[in-house]
Amino acid sequence: MHNDVVNNVSYVGLVMRGDILGLERRRRLSDDEKLEIVLSVGMGDATVTQVAQRHDVSRHQIYAWRHELKKQGLLSACPEALFLPVELERPLERAVPTTVTTSEAPRPPQIELKLGNGRCLRFAPSLDAAMLTQVTRAVEAA
Repeated sequence: MHNDVVNNVSYVGLVMRGDILGLERRRRLSDDEKLEIVLSVGMGDATVTQVAQRHDVSRHQIYAWRHELKKQGLLSACPEALFLPVELERPLERAVPTTVTTSEAPRPPQIELKLGNGRCLRFAPSLDAAMLTQVTRAVEAA
């Protein structure tokens, strides 16, 4: 339901006169929709102005969404960050060496991820992708 925005209302006797300027412009976009719009900046050399015009929003709104999405951990502070799916040739249990010395307790397998800022993250393969994304973005932003 859209509400008409009325401006310049005047009363002439008992008759009300109003000029209708257009439909109310407030829209509710999900975080995914905002992220899609923000990420489209730079694709095919698209500028913020071009993306804003294409989606009928202001340039300021795109910058505000970018800031908000970074704060929520949904957008990386480092635009070069890219997550790719990994497939193992053989099950993980076989990829771990079977020989363990008696002086050391067996350590669970870990994945090591080197970040662009020189930091390194080590985590279990069972770590949820969403959690990994949030941790990575927090470490990059620190």
